[in-house]
Amino acid sequence: MTATTTFVAARAAVRAVDEAAAAGARERHLRLTKPPGSLGRLEDLGVQLAAISGQVPPPVPEPVTVAVFAADHGVISEAVSAWPQEVTAQMVANFGAGGAAINVIARQIGAQVVVIDVGVAGDLLPGTVGVLDRRVRRGTRNLAVESAMTDAEMTAALDTGASVTHDAISDGARLLVTGDMGIGNTTASTAIVAALTGTVPVVGPGAGADAATMERKSQVIRRALARLPDEPAPLRVLAEVGGLEIAALVGFITAGAAAGTPVVVDGLIATAAALVATRATPLVGDYLIAAHRSSEPAAGPALDALGLSPLIDLGMRLGEGSGAALAVPLVQAAARILGEMATFDSAGITTKPA
Repeated sequence: MTATTTFVAARAAVRAVDEAAAAGARERHLRLTKPPGSLGRLEDLGVQLAAISGQVPPPVPEPVTVAVFAADHGVISEAVSAWPQEVTAQMVANFGAGGAAINVIARQIGAQVVVIDVGVAGDLLPGTVGVLDRRVRRGTRNLAVESAMTDAEMTAALDTGASVTHDAISDGARLLVTGDMGIGNTTASTAIVAALTGTVPVVGPGAGADAATMERKSQVIRRALARLPDEPAPLRVLAEVGGLEIAALVGFITAGAAAGTPVVVDGLIATAAALVATRATPLVGDYLIAAHRSSEPAAGPALDALGLSPLIDLGMRLGEGSGAALAVPLVQAAARILGEMATFDSAGITTKPA
């Protein structure tokens, strides 16, 4: 299993999943000691893992790496968030110290957390540890009035994500989990979803915005979308209204697919990135597992456009990769069922008459 270090190379390396292995997994499910279909979505997930790996049963996808990409957004100057921008740098320090929700959940599931500064606006706090410095620039420009990123900046962020995947795969990771941090990133993500799905932008509270702030978010997004042509190219949308951490996630996801590795997608920000990735490289979609249904309104249209049904619905909207990490045991259980559950023949159990 190999991974590429640039986004362009990753796009070229993505291959179709193994439909013969998928068929083999479906057939094996019929021989396991249970009524057909009785494990519901877990059966579909096991089939997907077999198709991705090309093996029946599929290997249990472990070890697990959670990549938390952090960046700031110039659109924060439009008062679209209830939190000040400096919280991004403060939370990055918290991730590095192991004190955030994603750190707690990762310890529970035995996953490694990698934190990447791809575009934090402020200086990291003194004593910040455990953070990779891959900063492209100090936050994006204000998407309400101009392109959030130049093409060169977007490419650098895309390549950063791909390189993080390369390093994770090289270190043994066999399941990738998306994480993010950035004050203002629900505004950028909602704009991406609206642009790529052709839907009216529906904003949510993000990190706790009130009604007036959400109305400002809506107006800001509409102003930004007015610059875009009808049916804009996905990478054009990303550069115009996206974020550096979102671009890095696009690279991370695409390189994961190129390496033949399942990618567990978190909430709105990661789902927006997955939408860009699949619109740019459609085969990427077969490698994605939607972890949870974010309570952010734009997450629904994004999941629908991706054709993905999330595994859990806990009313979460934290980000960080928290919802995705919680879904990891379900993903691993789906593989174990195919590999470890007895068949009717091996257990000596009578099958239902034809």
